[in-house]
Amino acid sequence: MNLVDSIDKERLPNHLAIIMDGNGRWAKKQGFLRAFGHERGSESVKEIIRTCIQLGIQNLTLYAFSTENWNRPKLEVDTLMKILVKSLRKELATLEEKKIRLNTIGNFEKLPSSAQKELSSVIERTKNNDKMTLTLALSYGSREEIVNAVKTISDKVKNNIISIDSIDDSIINEHLYTHNLPDVDLLIRTSGEHRISNFLLWQIAYAELYFTDILWPDFKEHDLYEAIISYQKRERRFGKTSEQIK
Repeated sequence: MNLVDSIDKERLPNHLAIIMDGNGRWAKKQGFLRAFGHERGSESVKEIIRTCIQLGIQNLTLYAFSTENWNRPKLEVDTLMKILVKSLRKELATLEEKKIRLNTIGNFEKLPSSAQKELSSVIERTKNNDKMTLTLALSYGSREEIVNAVKTISDKVKNNIISIDSIDDSIINEHLYTHNLPDVDLLIRTSGEHRISNFLLWQIAYAELYFTDILWPDFKEHDLYEAIISYQKRERRFGKTSEQIK
């Protein structure tokens, strides 16, 4: 039996998030510059998007560039931004054909103007697509996101737009970058690291976590199948007992 045949299409994660880690280490192992690893990593991005579409996953969020990544060598940062712009231009036709809506989360204004322009164009061109929402976390940091939400909510309380007593989970959700997305069901991290790295800290409160030693450029279709099969074997209780779930 093929791995895909073991997947229950009725119990797919509605929102899959991936920390795409290991591009630089993959390149180093091959004797190449880190930039080459990012180029090869973009091939895995395309394969995983295609696989998610085939499976019927509705929401895919990829950790493409964190707020901390700005501290990397300038050459690597510049290369990443060039790959982003090139990929957006190259893949627009596919996004439109497959009815994929592009979305971004993060500090958009910190990105180079060329990246901002390309992103805005593709987001506008794909805004009515409804097969899947592809979200790129760019210049993203979850702590910064939460701090910004707290500031905005505090200002609204100060100006009597909302009352302090009305603040609950839903109010906070409304002020996060991900206000138009459901909570994460499955979070995958590649490369053998076992940490969250400031990614969607609020949104993964009840997510299932899956860690693999595979470096991102080597993460392919069958690896995603294995992650989803692992996810489907778990009992998601959301604080309840097994007996209550059953």
